[in-house]
Amino acid sequence: MSNIKIKPLSSTPETIIALSDMLIEVVANGGSVGFMHPLSPAEANSFWTSCLAAADRGERIILGAFDGNEVVATVTLLLNLPPNQPHRAEIAKMMTRINYRGKGIAKALLQAAERLAVEHGRSLLVLDTAQDEGASGLYEKQGFTLTGIIPDYALKPHGGLTATMIYWKRIGPGIV
Repeated sequence: MSNIKIKPLSSTPETIIALSDMLIEVVANGGSVGFMHPLSPAEANSFWTSCLAAADRGERIILGAFDGNEVVATVTLLLNLPPNQPHRAEIAKMMTRINYRGKGIAKALLQAAERLAVEHGRSLLVLDTAQDEGASGLYEKQGFTLTGIIPDYALKPHGGLTATMIYWKRIGPGIV
């Protein structure tokens, strides 16, 4: 992991293509991140174009982990929540390219997102992950608490239902 650099992403054609390619790869390999297989490049590009536009508006932060010039993993920190939840942020779309898994990159991204959440005055992080092949082990090792499991929450990319696991973690100073 020594050569991996983490930085916020902004909307450029190169970034959209890189993230779209990663999303297609993750979905093709069973990643339950909201899409079905096969995922078209047009659909992936549309998704990331919208997400990066929201990041450019400050509604979220999309972090990328780079090996040289290649984006190999990403996570999104959602900041634009309802007015009664200014203390909360949400972790979403944690993805790592297949050849880079198990190297501590997702852990580093999650820790970077947590630091940014604290910098933005957030004291509570929430997230959900698929029960089948999700990242629950990573989240639990990073101090997230499992609140519960909702059965049959979403379709897996290749069909069939999976439950989702809901997690939370207190971070930074509390709301006064």
